[in-house]
Amino acid sequence: MILEIAQIDVKPGSEAAFEAAVTQAVPLFKTAEGCISMELQRSHEKPQRYRLMVQWRTLEDHTVKFRGSDAFTQWRALVGPHFASPPEVEHTSVAVKGF
Repeated sequence: MILEIAQIDVKPGSEAAFEAAVTQAVPLFKTAEGCISMELQRSHEKPQRYRLMVQWRTLEDHTVKFRGSDAFTQWRALVGPHFASPPEVEHTSVAVKGF
């Protein structure tokens, strides 16, 4: 399993609109091949900073299948206008699981 972590900084004052856009985009992830789960977290220290966490079966499910799909185009159309800068995206996998 792969965890996609996208750090997203939004324009000041667009936090509520961004969260609404992500909520509207949930079905795009639910129907994406290989998508296991997604959630959006908001920073307490930097309220304009979010982290989108998406679990994928494989790296290619995200980087090839989802990014090459109409769903990705729709996702970016919904959330892109709120970005203060391009998101920073990385992919991780479990190295050590404590419990």
